[in-house]
Amino acid sequence: MGRKAVFYTNEGKLVRCLLCPHSCFIEENQFGICKNRRNMNGELIATGYAKISAMGFDPIEKKPLFHFFPGSHILSVGGSGCNLNCHYCQNWRIAHFESESVTISPEMLCEMAINKGSIGIAFTYNEPSIWYEYVYDTAVIARKKKLKIVLVTNGYISMLPLKGLLQYVDALNIDIKSFKDKFYRVYCEGRLEYVKKTVEESIKHCHVEITALIVNGLNDTVEEINDMAYWLSGLNPLIPLHISKYYPAYKMHISETPLKTLLELRKAAMKHLKFVYLGNVRFTNNTYCPVCESIVIDRSTVINKVGLVDGLCAICGFRILEQSKRCF
Repeated sequence: MGRKAVFYTNEGKLVRCLLCPHSCFIEENQFGICKNRRNMNGELIATGYAKISAMGFDPIEKKPLFHFFPGSHILSVGGSGCNLNCHYCQNWRIAHFESESVTISPEMLCEMAINKGSIGIAFTYNEPSIWYEYVYDTAVIARKKKLKIVLVTNGYISMLPLKGLLQYVDALNIDIKSFKDKFYRVYCEGRLEYVKKTVEESIKHCHVEITALIVNGLNDTVEEINDMAYWLSGLNPLIPLHISKYYPAYKMHISETPLKTLLELRKAAMKHLKFVYLGNVRFTNNTYCPVCESIVIDRSTVINKVGLVDGLCAICGFRILEQSKRCF
């Protein structure tokens, strides 16, 4: 039956969910947009609590996180549902349809991570913020067991819940769908401003990397990626940006993004950011020191931290990984 949700209010026979910017008004026995929270007798119930539909033991680089414990592996889990409706969703089978699942308690999940030799637990595959209570309960236990908590998220969450969760999160990869609000409204049924607020708040608390999935002909201009990179650089020019290739999926059948486009966008973004990588393509994403340009992390075959010593460039001493965030 799930677990009672944390963020909601009663308004007559309706409940108003306060977890994300949609602020769904939910009638009796109905679900909110995310299909994960239900009004049951005037209480909002997180029906997907502890229900896991996908699990893997992944390289941390697959999240993608390139500046957080490079070369390590992490236990990755997902549930079902999402609070956005991206027309090109790459994980639509679990994000927009109920999937077969198994129930794994927070305590058991932490023990599984330890037994796997994992650095921690990544909540990924579908949108983890709608799994709020499960993520939070697991994260509290994980912190006591010295496990890291990672969220791969669309960033569509209200500020109060976000702040409550960030005290237990070690790293985030936040997907910025586009740097134009019209794209969010038309193709994702959300708003850009809330995602930007999530990025701005998160970098105060934990390690953050950004993914931008480039859809051919829709959000693939140099102007747009330049605006995004410039904004990110104002927050921290060392934020890693992953420019990722789109493949046709779910409701969208536009042709896949050409490598040439991704390379052009990477070149533009690197005018503002020190670390820009390409995703979903064959590309050697080595990390180079932005000061002396020596290779720091070689990803051509296996992950090899050839020029990295305690998070610093071995040649000139420039800090590549943030010591304060314990990223190595």
